[in-house]
Amino acid sequence: MEQHEGIEDFSLLGGPLHRMGCRLGLVRNRTNTTALGCALGASLWSVLLALALIEGLGPVFFSIAAIGAHVRLLVAIPMMFVCEASVDPRFTDFVRVIVRSQVVPASTRTVLQSEIARIARWRDAWLPEAFFLLATVLLALAVPNVSFFHYLAGLTGGSNPSTVSAATWSSQWYWMVCMTLFRFLWLRWLWRLALWSFFLWRVSKLGLRLVPTHPDHAGGLGFLQVVHTEFIPLVVAISATQSASLAQDIASGRMEFDAIYSGVAFILVADALLFLGPLLIFSRNLWECQVKGLSDYGAFAERYVNEFNRKWLGADSAPDESLLGTADIQSLADLSNSVSVVRDMRLVLVSPSMLMYLTAAALLPLIPLVLFKYPFADLAAKFFERLSGL
Repeated sequence: MEQHEGIEDFSLLGGPLHRMGCRLGLVRNRTNTTALGCALGASLWSVLLALALIEGLGPVFFSIAAIGAHVRLLVAIPMMFVCEASVDPRFTDFVRVIVRSQVVPASTRTVLQSEIARIARWRDAWLPEAFFLLATVLLALAVPNVSFFHYLAGLTGGSNPSTVSAATWSSQWYWMVCMTLFRFLWLRWLWRLALWSFFLWRVSKLGLRLVPTHPDHAGGLGFLQVVHTEFIPLVVAISATQSASLAQDIASGRMEFDAIYSGVAFILVADALLFLGPLLIFSRNLWECQVKGLSDYGAFAERYVNEFNRKWLGADSAPDESLLGTADIQSLADLSNSVSVVRDMRLVLVSPSMLMYLTAAALLPLIPLVLFKYPFADLAAKFFERLSGL
């Protein structure tokens, strides 16, 4: 078996926060960061709960007016880390696959290694995360803090600003700490997606040896679809956050239910750009592979068919040779199948199953919004009425 020496494992896990999680024992096997995400979200939420109860804001805290805080801290933040724990090993597997399968030629593997090393330097640098943290802190300071339950993103509606102090400890904690960390984590993920897209772009320039008849219908790059399917937890985090914000707007009367359709469409477009957009990087490679494959296999098929006609249908055919069991007819069928595989190559690395999974992940967190228009109790009553014939 060929040894691919000098090719290090590709990973996007790193940076100051990841190293801190490793030191605290919240990162297992260097890639499983789920415990770190759960600890961050739960600790922020617990402090917020304690402050809200001390200040007598418990009833509002557990109302729909505060659902944004619960979703951001208890759902979105943990899901960000669940995503990186599931997708990062697939990044590593993808690089191993394209090296092992010779998709990346041996002559360009040193270039691939240098690209992996460059991504590793950017990944481990402290400057990007420091910049993200500074930007989120400045944003928190620049936006006026009116009150915990009236103005802050994720906690709008359900309260009277004249009856709630604008300088509560809970509001300061949520705005300056919780939302700052939440935004920081999103910027951190956008940075990683940018690094991943840049790496894919550099890989596409390595003179890839794509096989037009590869059974994955993607020239040998089909495993990349498996990689991007692992972004489902991040898709859920985005939709859950948006669903909570829409729920607050509807509950507070600032938005009609029918207005959510444009919001849902925007969520789907944003998910497509973030998680399907990078797959378009290889479309030119796939198109060139298909064009060359159709040309090569077309010329080969033409020669084979001409030889087949001369042997079996021409004047110089061999009448004594039996048609039964001959390999020529099976080879003709195999050749036709090969040409069909080339013709059916995907120019975009998006399979129907992958598209279905990502779309379902984006829409499922939005389903509870239907209860604003069709309350569950009314739906259940109507169901049993129709069932019983009343």
